[in-house]
Amino acid sequence: MSTTPRRAATSASYSITMRLHTTLDHTLIGAVATAIAQGGGIVTAIDVADSRQEGLVVDVTFSATDAPHADELVEAVGALHGITVHKVSDRTFLLHLGGKIEVRSKVPLRTRDDLSMAYTPGVGRVSLALAEHPEDVAKLTVKGNSVAVVTDGSAVLGLGNLGPGAALPVMEGKAALFKQFADIDAWPICLATQDTDAIVEIVAGIAPGFGGINLEDIAAPRCFEIEARLRERLDIPVFHDDQHGTAIVVLAALKNALRCVHKDLGLARVVVAGGGAAGTAIVTLLMAAGVRDVVVWDREGCLSRDDATLSGAKAELAGRTNPRGVRGSLQRGLKDADVFIGVSGPGVLDAAWIDDMAPDAVVFALANPDPEIDPAEAAKHAAVVASGRSDYPNQINNVLAFPGVFRGLLDARASDIGTDMLLRAADAIAGSVTDEQLNASFIIPSVFNPEVPKAVAAAVRGDAPTPASAPGGRLTR
Repeated sequence: MSTTPRRAATSASYSITMRLHTTLDHTLIGAVATAIAQGGGIVTAIDVADSRQEGLVVDVTFSATDAPHADELVEAVGALHGITVHKVSDRTFLLHLGGKIEVRSKVPLRTRDDLSMAYTPGVGRVSLALAEHPEDVAKLTVKGNSVAVVTDGSAVLGLGNLGPGAALPVMEGKAALFKQFADIDAWPICLATQDTDAIVEIVAGIAPGFGGINLEDIAAPRCFEIEARLRERLDIPVFHDDQHGTAIVVLAALKNALRCVHKDLGLARVVVAGGGAAGTAIVTLLMAAGVRDVVVWDREGCLSRDDATLSGAKAELAGRTNPRGVRGSLQRGLKDADVFIGVSGPGVLDAAWIDDMAPDAVVFALANPDPEIDPAEAAKHAAVVASGRSDYPNQINNVLAFPGVFRGLLDARASDIGTDMLLRAADAIAGSVTDEQLNASFIIPSVFNPEVPKAVAAAVRGDAPTPASAPGGRLTR
């Protein structure tokens, strides 16, 4: 095994704990740490779990870059003389054992009186009152603070069509984030169908129990029709986070990135790689915010309105973008562009092409878990770089948007969500980074900043001003 450290960054998502049985030679612990470090891993904890006459029991926790790398590090430690690898545990899988969420009662259920009020016979009085005054359902039930997180498992993260069971851990995570960042009770709903009509009917059927619907990981182009039909049919807000949550955070980050390089949003040339759900929503919101020159690149090449082979959603997207009629490869589309936004797949952007972009280029490589270009490599060529990864600066993470968006929608008892709300949410996120904080490595606030969801909620409600991003003004065409 090579002793040259790997260039890729390690990740807590590949955090491994090994239980080792060793001889009484205490220098072995140092040898273990050295072997992991030389293999490119990072030791995060070493604990002596037990000491016996025949030897030690040691727990070693380290982070790796990916699963094969973790296996290599385990093998390297196991090859050391005097050490036996007894057990290997993946801490990410351990965290998911039994699921990540639960339901708890908010009221005491200790006495007969408690039961008679929370359940029969007292609950019957509440039911009769709601039958007479249905407008009070959101006030007297969980509906007023609940969101259904709905998926068919057809586009799980960047991993593809994995089905509803494999999507459930993602939906659980989403529900946990709703609770943590906005105190919203969210419920994962994984559907065993990918039929558009069936999904619409099922979600419409369960809607009376929720104050909002968050669609998640549903493949394009079906996601567009599902969202549109549900919005038309329901009297509660329907939000496809893969589209609009991504678009909100991208717009916020782009505003601040352009502030860093003193360029104006309305004059910037933007190339979006990926014409699916996220790409379409990003383009739509950027144009609503004033961007005029957007080129979309997908597997067909740069989408252009004069391409008669395009149909459906791609043709519609081409019809309202690419005002200069750029055709051909991504490299051609990037010529003199100010901004690259990738929501496509790994490795589609060559670092050399960034040099063909305009000076002080902005690169958002957002494909997850593997971006269009390694962020560290992109940073050698671009002025500002962002990705979807947490192990690099400027993580574009939807958690900055959706908790606050739904907090505002639920508080306002909104029946729909409009583009104006999305724009205000983006401004709130961008404005959460002060002029003193703003730099090329900090264009977006931390997901753990408790003020961000509050600001987004206030912006969505429309009851608080959102700070405007400072224009740069030096970009001319």
